[in-house]
Amino acid sequence: MDNICHTLVGAALAQTGLKRRTGLATATLMIGANFPDIDVLAIPFGRATEFRRGWTHGVLALVVLPFVLTAIMLAWERSHRSIMPVVWRQLLLLSAISILTHPTLDWMNSYGMRWLMPFSGRWFYGDSLFIIDPFLWLVLGLGVWLSRRRERKRDLHPWRPARAALAVAAAYIVTMLGVHSKAERVARRELSDSGVQIRRLVVTPMPADPVHWSVYADDGARYSRYLVSLAPGKTRRVTVSAPPIETHADDPAVVQAVRTEQGRRFLDWSRLPYYRVTKDVQGTNVDIIDARYGAFVTVKLD
Repeated sequence: MDNICHTLVGAALAQTGLKRRTGLATATLMIGANFPDIDVLAIPFGRATEFRRGWTHGVLALVVLPFVLTAIMLAWERSHRSIMPVVWRQLLLLSAISILTHPTLDWMNSYGMRWLMPFSGRWFYGDSLFIIDPFLWLVLGLGVWLSRRRERKRDLHPWRPARAALAVAAAYIVTMLGVHSKAERVARRELSDSGVQIRRLVVTPMPADPVHWSVYADDGARYSRYLVSLAPGKTRRVTVSAPPIETHADDPAVVQAVRTEQGRRFLDWSRLPYYRVTKDVQGTNVDIIDARYGAFVTVKLD
């Protein structure tokens, strides 16, 4: 998910009453909710697809990063004395809670993440939330705002809106997992009934639209693209959304390109790769493109 969503989760957690546990609690929860994204430091070195949502998002990171964040917060407290006493055990607990929310949310979209890093590079995809979800922004933001407003008015229960917001957000996420499962079943059934050969089916969310879902049907040579609608009253729920994408995976230049280090790194991340081969006076260029986002890398062959 985007970092606004992650930050709002940390802020909402703080407003549930967790910020009363120790000094620097709110800062720890908001930073922790974003902390696994320190892997963005790899981007300037050309290692974005290799490190993103891997080492700092996997099971080992979930054990190590809470201690790292706690140490950082304690070092900050020593040089900037906080008003409220800082309890390191509480900081560690809050760090662990907030850091865990990050890969959990990241898993929910089609970008995916690698839960088992560094022991396995396998990608996992929830495919249920678009990477930017305005509904989560609204619910979490409203919960934080109302809780802080109640605090200013010295309400006896200022934490209630934040807890309600987190409960609604959790229910929404679980519901979207169920909706995705239904969209996948509908797409598979209707495409199979139409005689479409399906080697692999990828169903991904549309932005701010839980009723319509993008469908990629992989038959081994191409990705056929459809739109599945869960709106009531539809006689046919799956319709063609765009022309199919030919993968050209059997082209000799492609076979050579995917064996290069650059090609292997990109394909480790790419879920729906296809290829475009062009030639110029300097040689052959192979663009490896991911159908989900249009992201690509160009491999130059002699």
